[in-house]
Amino acid sequence: MPTRRVITGRSQEPRKRFAEEVRSLRTASGESLRDLGKVVGWDPSLFGKLESGATLGSPEVAEALDQHYGTPGLLLALWELAVGDPTQFKEQYRRYMGLEAEAISLWQYSVSRPPGLLQTAGYAREALAVGGLTGEELDQQVAARIGRRRVLEGDDAPPFRILLSEAVLRNSLRDAQEWREQLEFLAEAAARPRITLHVLPFGAGLHGLDSTDVMFLRLLDGRTVAYAENDVRGELVEETSRVERLHRTYDAVRDLALNPAESRTFILRMLEEVPCEPST
Repeated sequence: MPTRRVITGRSQEPRKRFAEEVRSLRTASGESLRDLGKVVGWDPSLFGKLESGATLGSPEVAEALDQHYGTPGLLLALWELAVGDPTQFKEQYRRYMGLEAEAISLWQYSVSRPPGLLQTAGYAREALAVGGLTGEELDQQVAARIGRRRVLEGDDAPPFRILLSEAVLRNSLRDAQEWREQLEFLAEAAARPRITLHVLPFGAGLHGLDSTDVMFLRLLDGRTVAYAENDVRGELVEETSRVERLHRTYDAVRDLALNPAESRTFILRMLEEVPCEPST
């Protein structure tokens, strides 16, 4: 078999490719970073960081550069690929993120927060900020988390079953409007045909996942892997016997939960308790 020919010689890694294209377009135009900053309207140091790969900036920056260089949609598309690239996440999540994108079905139990796949931008921002992220890094990680939702979109989206502890619906955000949007999003997701959502109410009793978030991924090769996480660490579990034990525990917890119709009603009832913004 002949060796596959590399057409451009540029990186196949989304983040590096975005940086290379930004740098290539500027150098081809003969502009300095200072010149570019004056024309486009951002600090020249930002474009230096884009070209070095130190930051990805925002979609607004990518769109402005596309307009400036006459490349409609090119840099924005590369930016989206870079933001969604699993290498944007911390090392311990990288392999899991790659597997998640390939999964043909997913199951999850969440102890205290909505699953990352079902978080709104407002929720993700507050949750990541609590973890210490700020500035551009925070913006990038919010965009990356929201980008993961593409897994659940389209006609070929994998089935996704979620068990939410009632604590997830009680741990509200500081911003009532953002919290309202998160609950509305969960209620909307619960109505989708390929998503099955259960609420585990307080009073259901002790169970084997009291302090553990867990996600199961069924892969194309027939294997199921799990990612289990508690307050201290996360672990990708691939050993068949351990995955099966975790899944039996998950099934036992599901038996304690409300059915999907009851669960959606529960979320809508919680939504009614959120204070509305005062009328003006």
